[in-house]
Amino acid sequence: MSVHEQFADDLALYAMGALEAAERVALEKHLNQCAACRRELQELQRDTALLALSAPSHTPPPQARQRLMSAVAAEPRVVRTQERREWWMLIPSMAAVAIAVIAIALWRHNVDMQRQLADLQKNYSQQQEQLQSANEVLATLTDPDATRFTLTTTPARPQPQGKAIYARNRRSLIFLASNMPALPPQKAYELWLIPTSGAPIPAGVFKPDAKGSATLVNPPLPAGVEAKTFAVTVEPESGSPAPTSPLVMVASGS
Repeated sequence: MSVHEQFADDLALYAMGALEAAERVALEKHLNQCAACRRELQELQRDTALLALSAPSHTPPPQARQRLMSAVAAEPRVVRTQERREWWMLIPSMAAVAIAVIAIALWRHNVDMQRQLADLQKNYSQQQEQLQSANEVLATLTDPDATRFTLTTTPARPQPQGKAIYARNRRSLIFLASNMPALPPQKAYELWLIPTSGAPIPAGVFKPDAKGSATLVNPPLPAGVEAKTFAVTVEPESGSPAPTSPLVMVASGS
């Protein structure tokens, strides 16, 4: 739509003095810059004057009537109808944009939910593992066939001590240590299962905490081994297949 078409109906109303204030100001600003619209306004004003001077009993000049009707009725209505049609044609595009925004928001929400679900599943798996470990410990502690050993060392204050609870039928071992001396660099304590016959069997390495406490729970052990006693030595951090240093602690079954 051209600028001239935009002001076509306003020119006719302006010529008749029927244009409202805000529209009149806009039109007058346009007229100051547009010679073509000024010429059209002059023609409309002339035709309007001819209509006003015409006697009521006489028919207005055909040319004036035609120009006024065309300016007031035909052209402005077509333009405004087209404007309304163009505005309504934007609705599908606006709806598409809104749907796209909603879809993105839903996708982000779905990603967040999946991430939260993965975290929950991970936490659940960890809790299940901890529960299983706790059940195994409880089963060992309450097993009537489990053998209990107390490991001690040379008199010292405070005296290092270890307790081993071994269930042969379950291949389950729980070892608790307290008051353990600090270790040299790159060293660790290693627990040994001393069978009734055969060589000592590695039962796990451990390092005490700042208070000298340590725990071993269900290290890998061969099935069906009967324990004569348990012992502890100082070994490399990775452990040894056989003792390489004197016994730090040793116990007998109780």
